[in-house]
Amino acid sequence: MSRASIGIIGGSGVYDIEGLSNKRWERIASPYGEASDELLFGELNGVQLVFLPRHGRGHKISPSEINFRANIDVLKRVGVSDVISVSAVGSLREDLAPGTFVIVDQFIDRTFAREKSFFGTGLVAHVSMAHPVCRRLGDQIESAAQHAGIAVVRNGTYLVMEGPQFSMLAESNLYRSWGCDVIGMTNMPEAKLAREAELCYATVAMVTDYDCWHPEHDHVTVEQIIKVLLANADKAKTLIGHAVPRIAADTQACECHCRSALQHALITAPQARDAAMMKKLQAVAGRVLK
Repeated sequence: MSRASIGIIGGSGVYDIEGLSNKRWERIASPYGEASDELLFGELNGVQLVFLPRHGRGHKISPSEINFRANIDVLKRVGVSDVISVSAVGSLREDLAPGTFVIVDQFIDRTFAREKSFFGTGLVAHVSMAHPVCRRLGDQIESAAQHAGIAVVRNGTYLVMEGPQFSMLAESNLYRSWGCDVIGMTNMPEAKLAREAELCYATVAMVTDYDCWHPEHDHVTVEQIIKVLLANADKAKTLIGHAVPRIAADTQACECHCRSALQHALITAPQARDAAMMKKLQAVAGRVLK
């Protein structure tokens, strides 16, 4: 099995990573079922990394049908400790125009049809989600964007809707009244599961359109979005190329709080824990189950 410490989850428009050497696709088995695709292993600017297309190559999987648990599990299994999530979003603010990149710091989870935890009956855990992304990783991505000449907005709230349909006007206006900045369909429960797996996780939200609240964009179409997606994807790949060496060189990474999220999260008494669930959780939570 190949191994890498930096993982990239590519959203709409990002189905591959250019510039990788020694690359190979490899299917990794998970007790949670099939991940979205094989993992692409390779070396970028001297750093080993692994890439997973969230919707599968060719965009075959709808947001509600993504096996988020398997995706995070396989990344943890191959040694990933830092995850950059690249995601297409709609804008809920006039000043966040299509083409803008936002390094998100908060989410509002409005999804309802997805498995949201690795834990449950037989082994219960409660992790903190007060700060759902890794600030250290966000700092590295922001620095990389500035070095690459890519304009980014730091901090923002990402409203995660179920989909796969786009918003209704009343919903869009409601989310704006809540102070949300961007809207998408994929970063929940991805961020929650990454926290449970003790992974450092950060989101780069790529604005493709104004949501339907905007009087000039009240009928969002896939055709409009794809035009911006292609331009965003090129910028995202450039950003990743600059971010990966910075992340790999970070000597403070091992001290990050994300990597000990389960330290005081398990609440089920050791003698009451389900053996089958413990076996499934070995990759995700093996550190605290020994």
